[in-house]
Amino acid sequence: MISFGVLTTYFIVVLGLMLIPGPATLLTLARSVSGGRRVGLATGLGIASGDLFHTIMATFGLSALLATSALAFEIVKYAGVIYLIYLGFKAFIEKAESLDMPAAQAITAQRAFRQGFFTEILNPKTALFFLAFLPQFIHPESGSVIGQFALLGAIFVGLSICVTSLLAVGAGSIGGWLRRNRSVGRWQGKVVGTIYVALGLRLALQQQ
Repeated sequence: MISFGVLTTYFIVVLGLMLIPGPATLLTLARSVSGGRRVGLATGLGIASGDLFHTIMATFGLSALLATSALAFEIVKYAGVIYLIYLGFKAFIEKAESLDMPAAQAITAQRAFRQGFFTEILNPKTALFFLAFLPQFIHPESGSVIGQFALLGAIFVGLSICVTSLLAVGAGSIGGWLRRNRSVGRWQGKVVGTIYVALGLRLALQQQ
């Protein structure tokens, strides 16, 4: 299956992206502050379920592509590299803004879960990210492609649940820190952009 080195790189990159304040992070924190820990946990689980949906779609779609043509799969991988580098440069040069949690009304845990889930699955940018990101760690010569996708997807969803759960539990402290340090948004884009560009360049050079 996937080598330990590839899994380690994948784990570090995914964890790094999740720990940087983004829409999912801020929504989970806002829901936790307004509705309590249970609502925050439900929001995080909804977001993670949406990520699982995108993983399944990418797995079966790209696995079918590989079964049809190995060359087409390689083209998708290189297109993904270009897309990741594009996202990186875009995030890096975007005008820095202060980071604020969105306003959120108190709602039930069930509704919070549904909103988190549908917000994630209906976001075309998320779908494109999964299509570009996951194939970079897939190596057909290492065994079952579906098995590799399933493992990477499970790691992604598992980390998403862990991170959002910690955010929900520590929402008061983390939210307070973000409110006191609104300028965190000024370096957010630079960090995300650096990760995307570095990942894209590393993978592009590795594949040559």
